[in-house]
Amino acid sequence: MPDAPPAPARPTPPKLNPVRVPIAEAPVQERIVDFQEVLHAYSKEDAILEAKRCIACRRPWCVEACPITQDCREYIQLIADGDFNGAARVTIQDNPLATSLCKVCYHYCEDACVVKKKGVPIAIRHLKRAALEFGTKEIAYVPSHPKGQRVAVVGGGPAGFQAAWELGIRGYGVTVFEQEKLLGGLMQTIPAYRMTDADVQEDKRRFRDLDVTFLTEHKVGLDFPPEKLLEQGYQAVFLSIGTSAHRSLHVPGEDLPGVVPALKLLHQVSEGETVTLGKKIVVVGGGDVAMDAVRSSLRLSHGGEVTLVYRRGREEMPADPEEIHGAESEGIRFIFQKAPVRILGNGHVAGLVVQSIELGPPDAGGRRSPVPVPGSEQTLDCDTVVVAVGQKADLRGFGPELDLKITSQGWPEGKGPGYATAIPGVFAAGGRSVVYAMGTASKAAEAIDAYLCGLRGDKVAARPDPFGGVATYHLPAGYTTPIRS
Repeated sequence: MPDAPPAPARPTPPKLNPVRVPIAEAPVQERIVDFQEVLHAYSKEDAILEAKRCIACRRPWCVEACPITQDCREYIQLIADGDFNGAARVTIQDNPLATSLCKVCYHYCEDACVVKKKGVPIAIRHLKRAALEFGTKEIAYVPSHPKGQRVAVVGGGPAGFQAAWELGIRGYGVTVFEQEKLLGGLMQTIPAYRMTDADVQEDKRRFRDLDVTFLTEHKVGLDFPPEKLLEQGYQAVFLSIGTSAHRSLHVPGEDLPGVVPALKLLHQVSEGETVTLGKKIVVVGGGDVAMDAVRSSLRLSHGGEVTLVYRRGREEMPADPEEIHGAESEGIRFIFQKAPVRILGNGHVAGLVVQSIELGPPDAGGRRSPVPVPGSEQTLDCDTVVVAVGQKADLRGFGPELDLKITSQGWPEGKGPGYATAIPGVFAAGGRSVVYAMGTASKAAEAIDAYLCGLRGDKVAARPDPFGGVATYHLPAGYTTPIRS
């Protein structure tokens, strides 16, 4: 009996290179005077060099960390081979907001990158950008056979975009209702030194062949409750209203001129309005909106002094570490473990009284609870206070009959399977970052598809190829379970 043929040799993985190809950024003294881009794109040559650092792990840790389960290994390998057109197509295949995300994604994938154990993780987000900047722009999504059912999506932010895409490529008609002038939701508060409306519009252009209609300056809620959409003939409604309302400090003096809500400030900057701030600005908060507000305030102050006050320590800040580093490098003063007590002024802000904070035992969410220290008050001299202590949803018109769950960070979601609310056909979801909101919207869209399949008596199928091919979506080989749920 002849010997069995030898087993094929396993490919040798590339040698791990712990050193990242540097990402160019604008010099500090140049960038703090305007809103020009801070982080620059890789050149083609640098992108190829960085992509070759990827060791293509058999277990896709990066995919398991991604809320939309995008297999970045595919487009990274194509970039390593110099195929930017293929990389662009693969990127956009599973990510309808790729142009926006390549600028502002939290890149959870990089946190999970195996290379991080030995050095600096692969620059996955910047490689995504290289794919889109150097690859073909002539890509548009293709709808499946029309289903004859229409879905209303309330909110044109990341979750609304994702749901519209998931349903549009499945052949549903979708109408997106957005209350603001511009699409993008809270993405439109992100300063231009990080991303612009042009990035959102580039993503939107790929929807051009889908039966998706975007209606701006159309508010659903107080004067037009979501139930009316069902009465108008929509077979399902997805609520992705986000957290567009400002949270207050609830301290004396907050009504003084010179106290500015961060979201209002960022919206004004985004829409090109003239914004006048003082020369001594204090921003209160520690999240992403606070980072955007403090760095924008520096640019608007034209040489002023800008300070950030946060009630916990640096390690507890929920903001993206990349943005914290950016603010520190631009000369922002950070004051930790101080909480506002009252705002001083006679007709205008003249100071902020803060109190020292000790960090006690962890709260229910695992964060250490802030405990005020009696007798520790001090006054910070300032003429402007920007409040960035969180957001909440504007729930006017979204009644108790929906039985919504309000998350700890303020967005509403349905309590049922697939984020279904108590009203049949109405679903609601959101998320704490752009890509997390997209991830929850995908789950809700799958549930909406299943609901509508049930109404017309069809079987549920996997997400179709968004470019009209015969393949359907599947998780990559080796995928086990999401790193974050």
